[in-house]
Amino acid sequence: MSERAKKSATVVGAGMVGVCCALYLQNEGYEVTVIDLNGPGEKTSSGNLGGFGVASCPPAAMPGIIKQVPDMLFKETAPLKLRWRHAVTALPWFIRFIAQSRRSNVEANARARQSLLDKVHAAIDPLIAEAGAQDLMNSAGLMFTFETEAAFQKSTYAFDLRKRNGVELDLLNGNEARQVEPNLSENVVRAYRVANFSNTADPLRLVQALAQLFLARGGIHHRAEVRGFRVGSEGVDAVLTDTSEMPVEVLVLAAGVWSRPLAKQLGTSVPLEAERGYHTHFLGSQVAMTGAIMSVERHVAVTPMLEGIRVGGMAEFAGPDAPADMRYAKIVRAHAQALFPGLSSHKEFSEWMGPRPSHPDAKPVIARSPLHRNVLFAFGHDHLGLTFGGITGKLISELATDNTPSVDLEPFRPDRF
Repeated sequence: MSERAKKSATVVGAGMVGVCCALYLQNEGYEVTVIDLNGPGEKTSSGNLGGFGVASCPPAAMPGIIKQVPDMLFKETAPLKLRWRHAVTALPWFIRFIAQSRRSNVEANARARQSLLDKVHAAIDPLIAEAGAQDLMNSAGLMFTFETEAAFQKSTYAFDLRKRNGVELDLLNGNEARQVEPNLSENVVRAYRVANFSNTADPLRLVQALAQLFLARGGIHHRAEVRGFRVGSEGVDAVLTDTSEMPVEVLVLAAGVWSRPLAKQLGTSVPLEAERGYHTHFLGSQVAMTGAIMSVERHVAVTPMLEGIRVGGMAEFAGPDAPADMRYAKIVRAHAQALFPGLSSHKEFSEWMGPRPSHPDAKPVIARSPLHRNVLFAFGHDHLGLTFGGITGKLISELATDNTPSVDLEPFRPDRF
């Protein structure tokens, strides 16, 4: 057995990012253990809208965002919510967020996001194929919809930004949009279509299929809550859980928003906030959809799933484990019913909330720990955890093996803030 094959790695987090990190480390001969109290994909990954967002280079902090914040905070149906008890905690994050809306920062953040997006399918498709999960994938495209000409004109910069970063967009009028999606509201007057867009019909099952591949290769899933680490002369040498102390050689921190306190224990502070999203899933809906829809005005996405239609949106800033406020799930449900009037009479649905791990510049941390060489960071993927899972896993494996990363990782350093 080679020296590389004898190496072991421990991944904290069993979401899409953690499972992909585990698989790519196995590709490099590592014996891998994943630690998570929950089953694969059962936390934030399970409620994903399912899109592999290759057209998502624009960050959340865009020019002019500061003018929109008061309305977004105080208007009941607005997409941004802040729990006032959390306001003091979140204030430093929002200050950085506003600073990132300067055009020079927006352009740089979009380029960095696109550098990952360009490699999304090259990284994830082989894993999906090996897991035999191609039947969970749909390649019918994505439409960004507009219900007013004013909204279309207002979005010019964001879509020019996409085009300049290589995203191919087809402009449609309302009638052309309804030829693609016949059940779409008559109120839609314009749309941009991204033809080379894929989504999964069940994010949870996809992560579970990838996790089954990980286990079939000999991987171990240890169900426990990670509470801390033991640091020795050569770096982190053990993970402390609620049940045991587990020795480690290489440690990957991929625990989503819960990575923030764990990274702090390792000496790295990052401005990572829980941007909590809500969805409503119309169970067994008979309303036909071809592909995914993103409403630019309504700030919601609607995706066909194996068991109905899922609509999600909102960005509620609160503690990651604070109780959900399902009024917001009802708001996104109303948006879906406006976009697809046939959903208005649908009675069976489920509601969900999950905390997206978001940095002010909408970029993840993918890097080696500044203090501990055997610790690798893979967290903060904003709305794109599903999208960035595969390429993050590949990059983490390249860092672990001291190979030159296939993407410039300078924009994703943990100390960039």
